[in-house]
Amino acid sequence: MMAKNLIFINTNKQKGLGKWNMNENNESLNTPLFSISTAAKLLNISVHTLRMYEKEGLILPYKKETNHRLYSHSDIERIKCIRRAINESKISIAGIKTIYSLVPCYEIIKCPKENRNSCGAYSSHSSPCWTFNHKDYCEKLKCRDCVVYKNYFECKEIKESIISLFKEK
Repeated sequence: MMAKNLIFINTNKQKGLGKWNMNENNESLNTPLFSISTAAKLLNISVHTLRMYEKEGLILPYKKETNHRLYSHSDIERIKCIRRAINESKISIAGIKTIYSLVPCYEIIKCPKENRNSCGAYSSHSSPCWTFNHKDYCEKLKCRDCVVYKNYFECKEIKESIISLFKEK
């Protein structure tokens, strides 16, 4: 087990920092906990901004049967990364989508080479793989549950996955 400093809501509904235990599969980090309004408050942004990030394909919030969105700790961390890219690095949403498109999903999920050429995520450089309607190797996967989306939510991991492409060549 490893611990990570994350935001939590205690029973008195007060925001705070605490240790969040997670197993090796980041299950605790990926558990949908926060409503869209709570997530917006934790991030100090508007609900509209969260919906816009979803519309742009930057995030995939969990949706209940009632269509209410819930956000996990990893979603919150992903949005913090997005916010830093926008506010500190002055990267546009299109730029962030391009960066996400460079994450080598085909390598991460071990997509067979014969499936890559017909995959929009493999040939595109403008959107993350989870924005495509897959009709190939990962067709049966739910993108929110895919290792690419679940495990690449921090800026550092995204950067390392892109750097690894160049080290292999």
